[in-house]
Amino acid sequence: MTISAVSRVQLAYERIRQLDRPEIWITLRDESDALLEAALIDKRQLVGEVLPLAGLAAAVKDNIDVAGLPTTAAAPSFRFEPDSDATAVARLRAAGAVIIGKTNLDQFATGLVGTRSPYGAVRNAWNTARISGGSSSGSAVAVALGIVDVSLGTDTAGSGRVPAALNGIVGVKLTRGRIPTTGVVPACRTLDCVTVFARDLDLATRTAEMLAGADGIDPLARTAAELAAVSLEEVTIPPRPRVAVPLPAQLNGLAEGWATAFDAAVFQLSETGVEIVAVDIEPLLEAARLLYEGAFVAERFAAVGQHIDSHRDLIGTDLDPTVSSIVLGGATKLAWEYYADREQLDLLRLASEKVLAGCSALLTPTTTWHPTFDELAADPIGGNSRLGRFTNFANLLDMTSLAVPAGVVDNLPFGVMFTAPAFHDLAVHQLAGRLISRRIELLVVGAHLSGQPLNHQLIAEGASFVRDVKTGADYALYALDTVPPKPGLLRIGDGGDSIRGEVWSLPAAGFGRFVAGLPNPMTIGPVALVDGTSVSGFLCEPIAIQGAEDISSYGGWLAWRQAVEADTQLPVKV
Repeated sequence: MTISAVSRVQLAYERIRQLDRPEIWITLRDESDALLEAALIDKRQLVGEVLPLAGLAAAVKDNIDVAGLPTTAAAPSFRFEPDSDATAVARLRAAGAVIIGKTNLDQFATGLVGTRSPYGAVRNAWNTARISGGSSSGSAVAVALGIVDVSLGTDTAGSGRVPAALNGIVGVKLTRGRIPTTGVVPACRTLDCVTVFARDLDLATRTAEMLAGADGIDPLARTAAELAAVSLEEVTIPPRPRVAVPLPAQLNGLAEGWATAFDAAVFQLSETGVEIVAVDIEPLLEAARLLYEGAFVAERFAAVGQHIDSHRDLIGTDLDPTVSSIVLGGATKLAWEYYADREQLDLLRLASEKVLAGCSALLTPTTTWHPTFDELAADPIGGNSRLGRFTNFANLLDMTSLAVPAGVVDNLPFGVMFTAPAFHDLAVHQLAGRLISRRIELLVVGAHLSGQPLNHQLIAEGASFVRDVKTGADYALYALDTVPPKPGLLRIGDGGDSIRGEVWSLPAAGFGRFVAGLPNPMTIGPVALVDGTSVSGFLCEPIAIQGAEDISSYGGWLAWRQAVEADTQLPVKV
């Protein structure tokens, strides 16, 4: 049973209030307005209309137009009210998704850090002392924290992939121009891509494909003729695909433990029948350096430089100093420098094609490190540059790219990325599907809830929050005599209660390890939810409740714990 659009939107706003993470958003949509749209979605489904994204909540990066909400690109002085949705937004809405709000970003989509915004630095979904990555910072964190199911970002240098990796989710960057950029504030107009974030690979790629297709407005949108010119055999992986990986020396400088995690991902992929070949990716890395070190930065000035130049008095307040410096620096580039860089890029593209010849894709870590805010502040420019080592070249070389989670290192997510020639979007999806194990949802009702003492066990297995839920009204919750304290959930039928909990998603392997380590009397079994669906969840053996306190009246473990701490009396059951 699919959750109704109204229920999903209500859950989104409940999650927003619960988390208190205002830096994720620049503009939140009025809840009543979003609920009205959701109600219409539910009515349209009832009469048989096919809406493939109905029941999903969405967020949009605030450099992409949403009618009825302002566009700022994270610069209050740049704010304007768009008359219509961006093409990608219109298609997202047409598929039935309900947009909750506009998300924070590195100003003018210039940065991979998520800190360059007067609306505040966006904190990481897993560890608030760490950066979120950017520039699509709020969009990635809103998905990772389970506020929304999908979100839109943009990607010029890696903005739709780096924050995906640093927050443990999927980031899809289709071939440049497949999703029109109509209604997007440009960063580098000829390189910009609209991207999609989701916690699930299939949802992310399916959504991205729904947004693709020329709109007759964006002159850089790829045409149906271009797609038709590439055969299906060319863009799918063969029975025994070859995947390239960088030479060991080109992986130097990864965060501690990341090289080992990457080796594990490579091995896991090889176990699926993929042949791994090490290649010298220096031509790609050299192309990556052109994005900021060459004359291509002039395109950033062409996009928003006039605005910054005419508002220099706002630099340091409304306008971010680092972003302003980068954009204004583009004004000094000369035409001959740009054309020289174009020639060099053409040569590097040819060299890159030779390096990857015979391979279905290149596999790399998505990024190289995950700094704390203090570490980034010590070297903001260099730190940002490190983040883009493996992402900066994709749009310059007209390549498709897909970032996926690939494990956890020191309780932080680690991600890898498949990159392939233009229009090989299906190939990278197929390869990513081989690497990512099936995920299993798990209901937790006690010590594994967010912020509780055993939540770290879920995180260590690569789990991500999905949603807040309630069980059906036929369960009982008991306070077991364990250390640390745990609840016991049992289905008792008549006379039961609806118990609050959280659903988390784990990789199948992580789920197996987690379940294998469960101590008695805890068990895992099917739990019926109030919306009529069911999910695997924590239960306890009936013998364990003998002598245990029935705390069902509180409606959940956290409410009981708060009552104990406040020394309040048991509420009267109604």
